[in-house]
Amino acid sequence: MVNDKIDAKFKYLLYSRAFRSVAIIYMSLAFSLYLAALHIKIIEIGIVSGAAMLFMVFITISLGLLGDRYGYKTELLCAESIALAGALIVGISSTPTYIIVGMVVAGIGGGAGGLRGAFSPGTNAFIANNYSDQNDRVRRYSYITFVGAAASIGGSLLFASVSPLGAFIGLLNSYRTIFLISAGMLTASVISILMLAEEKRPLKTTMVMKRGSANYSAKVIAANILAGTGTGLAIPLLPLWFALSYGATAFDIGMIFTAVYLATALGSYVSSRIAHRMDTLKIASYTRFASGALLFAMAFSPLLIIAALLYLSRGVLAGFGSPSRTAVNVKGIDAEDYGAATSVQGTAMRVGQLSSGLSGYFMDYYLPLPIFVGGILQMASGVSYKMLFGKRKRHDG
Repeated sequence: MVNDKIDAKFKYLLYSRAFRSVAIIYMSLAFSLYLAALHIKIIEIGIVSGAAMLFMVFITISLGLLGDRYGYKTELLCAESIALAGALIVGISSTPTYIIVGMVVAGIGGGAGGLRGAFSPGTNAFIANNYSDQNDRVRRYSYITFVGAAASIGGSLLFASVSPLGAFIGLLNSYRTIFLISAGMLTASVISILMLAEEKRPLKTTMVMKRGSANYSAKVIAANILAGTGTGLAIPLLPLWFALSYGATAFDIGMIFTAVYLATALGSYVSSRIAHRMDTLKIASYTRFASGALLFAMAFSPLLIIAALLYLSRGVLAGFGSPSRTAVNVKGIDAEDYGAATSVQGTAMRVGQLSSGLSGYFMDYYLPLPIFVGGILQMASGVSYKMLFGKRKRHDG
């Protein structure tokens, strides 16, 4: 039975997710192009992205252990405060070194959509702890994905405004100004988190997690490393890839991602209505495989409009499949280990995304290379979900 007070305050997690999405999506989209505007080389931009992921690996696992002991609300507050600090550093700095430091602290080098940094594992643990029913969890994760995707439109529109605003105050000042607006959004997210109520957690009896939780997490880690490596190669520099491959402007890219976030919101809305009545594992596996196939095809698109439509289709699949994957990931975890397990699982994704450090080298060698390799790895991750979590038939000898 869900505590009424906790259920009534769930809306504040949605508010936080909305504010956060506007901020993080802008910062993620701006990441590679802002550094390029500062005359940072493509290879060096990839290295900065890898450094941001490496920092997030450390923060994610640390905050997960903190959450198991002091509460997942505390974990969320710490994660958001770190992102806020990074956004402020970028927004008030004009020196490339400080801007890079701020981006690394905020962990914004990992991609252009979805949950970011240490916040995602904390959210997953918070929901898993408060809602024990699997179908209820899928619905809640769907709500989070829907709100995040819908609010992401605000972030992409902020990014699209960089060029028009830059005509009045200069391009670099335009980037910095909107980073400060993003910091304001993250402040609103922190305030929303303070309003949350949390179910009492079981007493932590281990240093990290129980053996059963560790064994189950090992399967998730295997799948996540494949997916994370693919994401790290393909997604962080995707706005720059659109610009170099098709001559897309910041406005063009902003509009593409606005459409993609609308598609993701649509997918997550449909998920909230029907996914909890379907086979959760099949959704988790098939949607990730199909997402990788679309990414692979996108690499060979001759036209920007075709690439954009393929990426938009991928957004629908991401919105529909992500809540089910999250539910699968926590299904076999002991209640006292939600923080550590989701953080370790998230860390595996971040470790895989260290491949973003190679994406600049790949792109410098051959522009489509990181996109189609990333697609292949995501397809492999989809297959691995079915193999690792599917029920094996017994054969009598």
